[in-house]
Amino acid sequence: MVSKRLSREAGHRRKFLAIIDETPECERAVAYASRRAKNTGGVLVLLYVIEPGDFQHWLGVEKIMREEAEASASAHLDAYASKVRQTLGIEPELVIREGKASEEIHKLIEEDQDIAILVLAAGAGKEGPGPLVSSIAGKAAAFPIPVTVVPQNLSDEEIDSLA
Repeated sequence: MVSKRLSREAGHRRKFLAIIDETPECERAVAYASRRAKNTGGVLVLLYVIEPGDFQHWLGVEKIMREEAEASASAHLDAYASKVRQTLGIEPELVIREGKASEEIHKLIEEDQDIAILVLAAGAGKEGPGPLVSSIAGKAAAFPIPVTVVPQNLSDEEIDSLA
């Protein structure tokens, strides 16, 4: 069962969730989500998910690798947050999770009932739209909130006119 969204209740603001990852199209999702948040008086949430399975080593090595992954995640989030602050003057919420991306996105949506829209970007390359967009096509990853998929090839001007 899906928890009721609270974004329309008094004292709550609608949140737009964008996923930060290593794909080039992720920047387009942030551009769209941040403009929608600003234009509607909402909040931008940036989520970086550290995939599991990279840390199956000796304890000391595992600790170092986990710290490096967290530092990398923080650096990615900070870079996007800085750009959003400079271009739009809004302060995003930054979240780092460890696990399978689709599971962690689901958990965050369940925990934060102000998150009302998930914004993903579709890659324009031959490889397909990207792993997250591909996963939402399958029933197992269906999200309990609307998902907006932004084409990677949209310019800032086109995103401004749409958002």
